[in-house]
Amino acid sequence: MADALTREEKLYRIRHTTAHVMAEAVLQIFPEASIAIGPPVENGFYYDFQLPRSLKPEDLESIEEGMRTILAGKHPLTREVVGKERAREIFQNQPFKLELIDDLPEDVEVSTYTVDTFVDLCKGPHVESTAEIHPKAFKLLSIAGAYWRGDEKRPMLQRIYGTAWETPKELREHLNWLAEVEKRDHRKVGRELDLFSTHEEAGSGLVYWHPKGARIRGAIEDFWREEHRKGGYDMLYTPHVGKSWLWETSGHLDFYKDNMYSPMELDNAEYFAKPMNCPFHIMIYRTAKHSYRDLPLRWGELGTVYRYERSGVLHGLLRVRGFTQDDAHIFCTPDQVEAEILEVLQFSMNIWDAFGFQKIKAYLSTRPEKSVGDPADWDRATESLRKALEAEGMDYELDEGGGAFYGPKIDLKVQDALGREWQMTTIQFDFNLPERFDMTFVDRDGQEKRPYMVHRALLGSLERFFGVLIEHYGGAFPVWLSPLQVMVVPVAPAFNDYADKVAKRLFAEGYRVEADLSDNRMNAKIRSAQQQKVPYMLVVGEAEEQAGAVSPRTRTGERPGTMSLEDFETFLAGKVREKALL
Repeated sequence: MADALTREEKLYRIRHTTAHVMAEAVLQIFPEASIAIGPPVENGFYYDFQLPRSLKPEDLESIEEGMRTILAGKHPLTREVVGKERAREIFQNQPFKLELIDDLPEDVEVSTYTVDTFVDLCKGPHVESTAEIHPKAFKLLSIAGAYWRGDEKRPMLQRIYGTAWETPKELREHLNWLAEVEKRDHRKVGRELDLFSTHEEAGSGLVYWHPKGARIRGAIEDFWREEHRKGGYDMLYTPHVGKSWLWETSGHLDFYKDNMYSPMELDNAEYFAKPMNCPFHIMIYRTAKHSYRDLPLRWGELGTVYRYERSGVLHGLLRVRGFTQDDAHIFCTPDQVEAEILEVLQFSMNIWDAFGFQKIKAYLSTRPEKSVGDPADWDRATESLRKALEAEGMDYELDEGGGAFYGPKIDLKVQDALGREWQMTTIQFDFNLPERFDMTFVDRDGQEKRPYMVHRALLGSLERFFGVLIEHYGGAFPVWLSPLQVMVVPVAPAFNDYADKVAKRLFAEGYRVEADLSDNRMNAKIRSAQQQKVPYMLVVGEAEEQAGAVSPRTRTGERPGTMSLEDFETFLAGKVREKALL
């Protein structure tokens, strides 16, 4: 392999070739199998097959053994350029490959790669020989179903996922990382901590917030609303459904209908569950005539929306059909744009910092070839986004032509504790809806003009954000967000009354607190609280009762030392105010 290749290029080739080796090993076990596609992906690879029976986890071990045998042959990877007719001859018994060949443009170069006895339709690139793949640096991970070409009307195939690295050490590190990902999976942690549930029988993709999860959501919403109040935002509440006129005017029925719930017939009119909040905010704007003196208007709403997602892509809290967007819309004049964008970017960064996310990357998307609106407005809007990013000293990637047809945008991706990036905040200009709804304001010269409209979803949705938050902290939330901040533990039943008294006092001060007055032993109560990731346990016995004190312990085992109840209240208030982890 050429020394000039970057690490990413080397891994790409290793993974691409390993996918081909896996396909050969599968065909050795199932000669009648039909092969589909097998690309490298982030951290690994996969290949899709139509097989005579369903795969079992133990099949992966047999396939791995076959792969190691193939690798030991140190086979070269041979590329051959073939025409479409020759390609059809080679893959005459492979219907999925024939379909791919038929879909190729006539002027495209068609190539195959051969490794050992396996020939695949492929443009590469690959390693030069299987000798470059360490037999102990790959692992097959899982089996999943996948529709051919992502179309649920096409055959369901079996997909085998794997990972491959340059060295066994890198593989071990990655497998350890995957184990940590699994341990933090928000669905698993959500069950363990009794935070939320979903119920297929009652409706796919709809989230039920349990009392503990609802406490966290309440803390998030209270913080969100207060910060927006300080930032000059007014709160709105809008309906969950709207007549077809609204969605025809907004364009959603033309461009977005497949993602909307089916209509409801009411009073000889069709009503749709809202997929977005924006048209409702515009309707409020249109109830009055606005002057430049009224602007900017900053309106926020925690608005629940409904979107149809295919059942195959639903995933816990991260991909749902009903969710609450932390929406905000800014309506301003052209000369207010720069200041508003800078302020909203700073506002977003402060919010992310409060939730404990420090590593944030920005992506700036500019005007595509097909767009609506005056190019001068696009230029002004794009420049305001660029200046805001540069004023904040933020690294950003430029996606030339990658904006939506209706306006440029900034996307913010946050990095979690495991180094994964999540696309969360969007700051998006819209030159389409103001035109469609004929929005105006009266400028200084007495002329009616279009306001600039900026969409801003900061957390994205409360459901998805909660899923990311759970995985970021592994359920061990900062004190201010913990569903239960304090558990009071009496050393014996004789001190239950004092434990109850302590709990009631802290509760009266606004803390989320309980006293464990069960018949369990003290150590079992402490272990239970630690398993529930309660930040603080207050152990109380005779000495504490006589002194009006408590003996704190943290969920990680630290013992700060006995302190008066008043001192603990001051200590806890500081932790909440600082948004500390512990």
